[in-house]
Amino acid sequence: MDTRYLHFLSELSAHNTKQWMDANKDWYQKNRERFLEDVAWMIAHISEWEPGFASFQPKDCVFRQNRDIRFSANKDPYKTNFAAYFALGGKKSMGPGYYVHVQPGQSFFAGGIWMPEADSLKKIRQEIDYSGHELREILEAPSFKSVFKGIEGEQLKSAPKGFDSEHPYLDLLKFKSFIVSSPLSDKEIEDGSYKEKAVEGFKIMKPFHDFLSRAVEDSETCEGLL
Repeated sequence: MDTRYLHFLSELSAHNTKQWMDANKDWYQKNRERFLEDVAWMIAHISEWEPGFASFQPKDCVFRQNRDIRFSANKDPYKTNFAAYFALGGKKSMGPGYYVHVQPGQSFFAGGIWMPEADSLKKIRQEIDYSGHELREILEAPSFKSVFKGIEGEQLKSAPKGFDSEHPYLDLLKFKSFIVSSPLSDKEIEDGSYKEKAVEGFKIMKPFHDFLSRAVEDSETCEGLL
Protein backbone atom coordinates (compact mmCIF):
# COMPACT_ATOMS: atom_id res chain seq x y z
CA MET A 1 0.00 0.00 0.00
CA ASP A 2 1.22 3.52 -0.87
CA THR A 3 2.91 5.12 2.16
CA ARG A 4 4.03 8.31 0.46
CA TYR A 5 2.98 10.94 2.96
CA LEU A 6 2.44 13.71 0.46
CA HIS A 7 0.21 11.64 -1.84
CA PHE A 8 -2.02 10.64 1.05
CA LEU A 9 -2.14 14.14 2.54
CA SER A 10 -2.91 15.70 -0.85
CA GLU A 11 -5.84 13.33 -1.29
CA LEU A 12 -7.03 14.01 2.26
CA SER A 13 -6.89 17.74 1.58
CA ALA A 14 -9.01 17.27 -1.55
CA HIS A 15 -11.52 14.94 0.15
CA ASN A 16 -11.61 16.09 3.77
CA THR A 17 -14.69 14.19 4.94
CA LYS A 18 -15.39 11.40 7.39
CA GLN A 19 -16.78 9.32 4.56
CA TRP A 20 -13.53 9.52 2.60
CA MET A 21 -11.41 8.82 5.68
CA ASP A 22 -13.56 5.81 6.59
CA ALA A 23 -13.14 4.44 3.05
CA ASN A 24 -9.36 5.00 3.21
CA LYS A 25 -8.75 4.02 6.83
CA ASP A 26 -6.15 1.37 5.97
CA TRP A 27 -4.23 3.84 3.81
CA TYR A 28 -4.27 6.37 6.67
CA GLN A 29 -3.14 3.76 9.20
CA LYS A 30 -0.21 2.67 7.03
CA ASN A 31 0.96 6.27 6.68
CA ARG A 32 0.49 6.94 10.39
CA GLU A 33 2.47 3.81 11.27
CA ARG A 34 5.31 4.96 9.04
CA PHE A 35 5.26 8.41 10.64
CA LEU A 36 5.35 6.85 14.11
CA GLU A 37 8.40 4.86 13.01
CA ASP A 38 10.05 8.06 11.78
CA VAL A 39 9.27 9.78 15.08
CA ALA A 40 10.74 6.82 17.00
CA TRP A 41 13.93 7.22 14.96
CA MET A 42 14.04 10.94 15.75
CA ILE A 43 13.49 10.31 19.48
CA ALA A 44 16.36 7.83 19.55
CA HIS A 45 18.73 10.31 17.92
CA ILE A 46 17.56 13.38 19.87
CA SER A 47 18.12 11.36 23.06
CA GLU A 48 21.83 11.15 22.27
CA TRP A 49 22.16 14.80 23.35
CA GLU A 50 18.82 15.27 25.20
CA PRO A 51 18.84 12.25 27.57
CA GLY A 52 15.52 13.25 29.12
CA PHE A 53 13.80 12.30 25.86
CA ALA A 54 14.92 8.66 25.97
CA SER A 55 11.71 7.40 27.60
CA PHE A 56 9.40 9.13 25.10
CA GLN A 57 6.94 7.07 23.10
CA PRO A 58 6.14 8.18 19.51
CA LYS A 59 2.38 8.24 20.14
CA ASP A 60 2.93 10.75 22.94
CA CYS A 61 4.66 13.14 20.52
CA VAL A 62 2.42 12.80 17.44
CA PHE A 63 -0.67 15.00 17.18
CA ARG A 64 -4.11 13.55 16.51
CA GLN A 65 -5.43 13.76 12.97
CA ASN A 66 -8.88 14.94 14.06
CA ARG A 67 -9.40 18.69 14.26
CA ASP A 68 -11.28 20.39 17.09
CA ILE A 69 -13.99 22.14 15.08
CA ARG A 70 -16.19 23.28 17.98
CA PHE A 71 -15.06 26.90 17.83
CA SER A 72 -13.69 27.05 14.29
CA ALA A 73 -15.26 28.44 11.14
CA ASN A 74 -13.38 25.72 9.26
CA LYS A 75 -15.42 22.56 9.73
CA ASP A 76 -13.05 20.18 7.92
CA PRO A 77 -12.78 17.22 10.30
CA TYR A 78 -9.10 16.36 9.70
CA LYS A 79 -5.75 18.06 9.74
CA THR A 80 -4.00 17.83 6.38
CA ASN A 81 -0.54 17.37 7.89
CA PHE A 82 1.38 14.96 10.08
CA ALA A 83 3.13 16.62 13.00
CA ALA A 84 5.08 15.75 16.13
CA TYR A 85 6.26 17.79 19.10
CA PHE A 86 9.14 16.81 21.37
CA ALA A 87 9.10 18.52 24.78
CA LEU A 88 10.05 17.26 28.22
CA GLY A 89 6.62 18.11 29.61
CA GLY A 90 4.71 16.53 26.74
CA LYS A 91 2.69 18.04 23.90
CA LYS A 92 0.99 20.53 26.26
CA SER A 93 4.16 21.53 28.10
CA MET A 94 4.76 25.22 28.72
CA GLY A 95 8.49 24.81 28.13
CA PRO A 96 10.29 24.90 24.80
CA GLY A 97 10.25 21.98 22.42
CA TYR A 98 11.16 20.71 18.96
CA TYR A 99 8.54 20.36 16.23
CA VAL A 100 8.35 18.67 12.82
CA HIS A 101 5.54 19.30 10.32
CA VAL A 102 4.85 17.27 7.16
CA GLN A 103 2.51 18.79 4.56
CA PRO A 104 2.68 19.05 0.75
CA GLY A 105 4.70 22.15 -0.11
CA GLN A 106 4.64 23.37 3.50
CA SER A 107 6.86 21.02 5.49
CA PHE A 108 9.30 22.41 8.07
CA PHE A 109 10.95 21.81 11.42
CA ALA A 110 10.97 24.32 14.24
CA GLY A 111 11.45 24.88 17.92
CA GLY A 112 10.93 27.27 20.79
CA ILE A 113 7.81 28.58 22.49
CA TRP A 114 4.82 29.92 20.58
CA MET A 115 2.76 32.68 22.25
CA PRO A 116 3.71 32.00 25.89
CA GLU A 117 1.25 33.19 28.49
CA ALA A 118 2.01 36.31 30.50
CA ASP A 119 4.05 34.71 33.29
CA SER A 120 6.34 32.79 30.94
CA LEU A 121 6.69 35.75 28.58
CA LYS A 122 7.73 37.93 31.50
CA LYS A 123 10.37 35.37 32.54
CA ILE A 124 11.76 35.14 29.01
CA ARG A 125 12.02 38.92 28.76
CA GLN A 126 13.73 39.07 32.14
CA GLU A 127 16.27 36.50 30.95
CA ILE A 128 16.88 38.57 27.80
CA ASP A 129 17.31 41.68 29.98
CA TYR A 130 19.94 39.87 32.08
CA SER A 131 21.58 37.72 29.41
CA GLY A 132 20.62 39.16 26.05
CA HIS A 133 24.23 39.00 24.92
CA GLU A 134 24.05 35.21 25.25
CA LEU A 135 20.90 34.95 23.15
CA ARG A 136 22.40 37.29 20.55
CA GLU A 137 25.49 35.07 20.33
CA ILE A 138 23.30 31.99 19.86
CA LEU A 139 21.32 33.63 17.07
CA GLU A 140 24.45 35.01 15.37
CA ALA A 141 26.48 31.79 15.49
CA PRO A 142 27.42 30.76 11.92
CA SER A 143 26.10 27.23 12.39
CA PHE A 144 22.76 28.61 13.63
CA LYS A 145 22.47 31.17 10.85
CA SER A 146 23.19 28.49 8.25
CA VAL A 147 19.87 26.85 9.19
CA PHE A 148 17.65 29.51 10.78
CA LYS A 149 16.94 33.10 9.76
CA GLY A 150 16.27 34.16 13.34
CA ILE A 151 13.34 34.48 15.71
CA GLU A 152 10.05 34.66 13.83
CA GLY A 153 6.59 36.01 14.50
CA GLU A 154 4.67 38.99 15.75
CA GLN A 155 6.40 41.79 17.60
CA LEU A 156 5.29 44.73 19.72
CA LYS A 157 5.53 48.10 18.02
CA SER A 158 7.22 49.67 21.04
CA ALA A 159 9.18 48.57 24.09
CA PRO A 160 7.42 46.15 26.45
CA LYS A 161 6.17 47.67 29.69
CA GLY A 162 9.03 48.15 32.12
CA PHE A 163 11.77 48.26 29.48
CA ASP A 164 13.55 51.30 28.09
CA SER A 165 13.07 52.18 24.43
CA GLU A 166 16.87 52.35 24.15
CA HIS A 167 17.43 48.89 25.59
CA PRO A 168 20.31 47.15 23.75
CA TYR A 169 18.19 44.03 23.19
CA LEU A 170 14.93 45.80 22.40
CA ASP A 171 14.53 43.93 19.10
CA LEU A 172 14.52 40.63 21.02
CA LEU A 173 12.34 41.89 23.88
CA LYS A 174 9.58 42.93 21.47
CA PHE A 175 8.83 39.39 20.29
CA LYS A 176 5.58 37.78 21.48
CA SER A 177 6.77 34.29 20.50
CA PHE A 178 10.22 32.77 20.47
CA ILE A 179 10.26 30.40 17.49
CA VAL A 180 12.83 29.50 14.86
CA SER A 181 12.12 27.29 11.85
CA SER A 182 13.59 25.92 8.64
CA PRO A 183 11.79 24.49 5.57
CA LEU A 184 11.80 20.89 4.38
CA SER A 185 11.36 20.11 0.69
CA ASP A 186 8.83 17.65 -0.68
CA LYS A 187 11.78 15.58 -1.94
CA GLU A 188 13.25 15.37 1.57
CA ILE A 189 9.90 14.19 2.89
CA GLU A 190 9.44 11.56 0.21
CA ASP A 191 12.96 10.10 0.38
CA GLY A 192 12.95 10.12 4.20
CA SER A 193 16.01 12.35 4.58
CA TYR A 194 13.87 14.94 6.38
CA LYS A 195 14.40 12.97 9.61
CA GLU A 196 18.15 13.49 9.56
CA LYS A 197 17.83 17.13 8.53
CA ALA A 198 15.35 17.87 11.32
CA VAL A 199 17.41 16.14 14.02
CA GLU A 200 20.57 17.91 12.86
CA GLY A 201 18.65 21.20 13.00
CA PHE A 202 17.33 20.42 16.48
CA LYS A 203 20.88 19.81 17.70
CA ILE A 204 21.99 23.18 16.30
CA MET A 205 18.93 24.71 17.96
CA LYS A 206 19.74 23.25 21.39
CA PRO A 207 21.46 26.37 22.84
CA PHE A 208 18.34 28.40 21.92
CA HIS A 209 16.16 25.69 23.48
CA ASP A 210 18.33 25.71 26.64
CA PHE A 211 18.17 29.50 26.94
CA LEU A 212 14.35 29.39 26.90
CA SER A 213 14.27 26.40 29.29
CA ARG A 214 16.36 28.30 31.81
CA ALA A 215 14.08 31.31 31.52
CA VAL A 216 10.80 29.48 32.17
CA GLU A 217 11.87 26.58 34.36
CA ASP A 218 9.89 27.87 37.38
CA SER A 219 6.60 28.20 35.43
CA GLU A 220 4.21 25.28 35.75
CA THR A 221 0.82 26.31 34.47
CA CYS A 222 1.23 28.00 31.09
CA GLU A 223 0.35 26.44 27.78
CA GLY A 224 0.46 27.90 24.29
CA LEU A 225 3.16 25.99 22.48
CA LEU A 226 3.67 24.93 18.84
